[in-house]
Amino acid sequence: MRQKLAAGNWKMHGTRASLVEVRALVAAHPDPAVEVLICPPATLLAWMDAEIGQAPIRTGGQDCHAAASGAHTGDIAAAMLADAGASHVILGHSERRADHGEADATVRAKTEAAHAADLTAIVCVGETLAERDAGRTLDVVSGQLAGSLPDGARGRNTVVAYEPVWAIGTGRTPTEAQIAEVHAHIRAELRARFGAAEAERFRLLYGGSVKPANAAGIFAIAEVDGALVGGASLKAADFSAIISALEQAPAPG
Repeated sequence: MRQKLAAGNWKMHGTRASLVEVRALVAAHPDPAVEVLICPPATLLAWMDAEIGQAPIRTGGQDCHAAASGAHTGDIAAAMLADAGASHVILGHSERRADHGEADATVRAKTEAAHAADLTAIVCVGETLAERDAGRTLDVVSGQLAGSLPDGARGRNTVVAYEPVWAIGTGRTPTEAQIAEVHAHIRAELRARFGAAEAERFRLLYGGSVKPANAAGIFAIAEVDGALVGGASLKAADFSAIISALEQAPAPG
């Protein structure tokens, strides 16, 4: 049975003063029934890991370089994230793809680097509004999966997050039927490539304006094993409500 996952992406938000939210989250969920992850800015990673201590909440990075080391000013290697306490890293987020021109091949190389550093890669896929309006959602997602996931991807080291680009930070979310369609399609693509048994081990997250008000409905959808949460993960009260909704959701397959 797949373990449900609530992952918070703080993006470019937070200073050491923000760790008060982490303390509140640990207090609210001393023994969560699901896996909880927070991916802060790199400057906070070691501080946050120390703040969490032995509490059952994990930390992760928001990106890594494909190389293990080298002359790459401003970049961070996967092993550096692991050294700072990270267990996961988000890769191929739509904001990286759009703002930094990251292609599927780049995401694939970064995913391989994450695996080499024993990090779990959260690989993001999703369509723009223009692509959805053109009826290309499933084709776009298929292409990103094929190009972004390396052959070594497995359920134990890789999570796939579906994040429709047009829903991120906009307050808009797809209908439950639309989310279900894409998640079922992702599972089918994983079966075709990795085999039925292995495909069932991959966790599939939904990301895109997840908040306390809509979390329960999203988590009730088949093949949704959790969420990649943006703005709502910055405040303990909001993220806690989402975690609680996930704890109460039907068990994944």
